[in-house]
Amino acid sequence: MFIAAMIAVLVTMLMALTRSFIGPTIYDRILAINSAGTATVLFIAVLGFLMGRPEFLDIALAYALINFIGTLAVLKFFKFGNLGGSGSVDTSATPR
Repeated sequence: MFIAAMIAVLVTMLMALTRSFIGPTIYDRILAINSAGTATVLFIAVLGFLMGRPEFLDIALAYALINFIGTLAVLKFFKFGNLGGSGSVDTSATPR
């Protein structure tokens, strides 16, 4: 049963990666890569269960955090053009 789950996760990963190549907008591509990353987390967790290695779950959780923070960083970069600032700031309305 777990082997069927691993095959299903692999098919999901392939579908998400295919969507990331043919996505019409950059946001569709980023969402597809995020979905592939989530499927990778599931794959690592199921693989760890099948191999009897519970420490794989720790690796999967760390990868999930990296995937989430990386997705937020890429979205911020494409929206604002940089990662350092909070976006465009209008300084003309500041009282003196």
